[in-house]
Amino acid sequence: MASDDILKGKNILVVDDEHDILETLEEILDRCEVDTAADFESAKDLLKSNNYDAVILDIMGVKGFDLLEIAVARKIPALMLTAHGLDADNLVGSIKLGAKSYIPKDKIVDIDIYLKEIFLAKEKGIEKSGNWFANLSSFFDGRFGHGWKNKDKKFWEEFDKTYQVSKDELEEIM
Repeated sequence: MASDDILKGKNILVVDDEHDILETLEEILDRCEVDTAADFESAKDLLKSNNYDAVILDIMGVKGFDLLEIAVARKIPALMLTAHGLDADNLVGSIKLGAKSYIPKDKIVDIDIYLKEIFLAKEKGIEKSGNWFANLSSFFDGRFGHGWKNKDKKFWEEFDKTYQVSKDELEEIM
């Protein structure tokens, strides 16, 4: 993967109602310019008045799906980061609403990797979601149980065709 410099100076909005999560993300993303919001109204105001390279949104406590719709309308890549809202329905809903990835808070230490993938794909003109799902599929299998995708089988078949990055595209990103 390209150097860490791809994150340097990127403007990121992080929205979460847990202050320790906001502080953790500020530390992890220390190469970025990070704005934080702990509630929906503050986040909405920041989203509407500033330009961001990406947003990281919690689902619960801050109306994350509503913020996702605003971000998508402004063409700002959004990553959903959640613990309490971590379930298969929210994962599917996030993707359908336009989230670029859906990251469990258990994997917060790797958030920079998922951001890099989004920025590298964008640099190369690749609009697909990247490799995040492949990296987390065993986590989701363990969390949601065997056969969890069967409930939304048609969605996942379409996801595999539409959102998954091909081997050639992945090599181009790397």
